[in-house]
Amino acid sequence: MTRLGRFEDYRFIGVRETMIVYDCDVPEEFQRLETIVDEEGLVAANQLQTFAPDTVDEARNRGFHPW
Repeated sequence: MTRLGRFEDYRFIGVRETMIVYDCDVPEEFQRLETIVDEEGLVAANQLQTFAPDTVDEARNRGFHPW
């Protein structure tokens, strides 16, 4: 199972500027997340959000929407 560096322990990662959450266990979603993280420098810009508990329901509670 592949995860983003610094976010290895999280399955669901949200992008703050778009309010979209990605499931890192779904290959298509993880590939899209990796692409936008690299292209837009989201880690350096502090634009990624994790959730506790690490569930899509918690992401929705915080206003994020699945990709």
